[in-house]
Amino acid sequence: MTRERLELGELGEDLALKKIKGLGYKKIVRNYRCTLGEVDLIARDGDTLVFIEIKTRRGKSIAYAKEAVDAKKRRQLSKVALAYLKSNNCYGVKARFDVVAVSLAGDKPQIEVIQNAFDLAY
Repeated sequence: MTRERLELGELGEDLALKKIKGLGYKKIVRNYRCTLGEVDLIARDGDTLVFIEIKTRRGKSIAYAKEAVDAKKRRQLSKVALAYLKSNNCYGVKARFDVVAVSLAGDKPQIEVIQNAFDLAY
């Protein structure tokens, strides 16, 4: 991955984190990695554990960012979430998948949080 893409992703993650904190989420882990892959952010929204995929696009609409979480990505995120739940003894904990779409197309970033964006796809 190029340095420019890494910086874009980090900027998107910073903007997304600020947005979800404003919505009352509590950050648990940023960039959780395991042998099965990575999830950008794990947070708590009330009594629900939330696995968050952040998609940032420069010069494109927010719809383009939202569409970037395809079936393959949903399966990979599902596997990582299950691994996290198992390794942290989170049995019986409510969980969901959110997507945060960040568009840097205009003067001001557009940020949309899609709660419960998809179901477990394993």
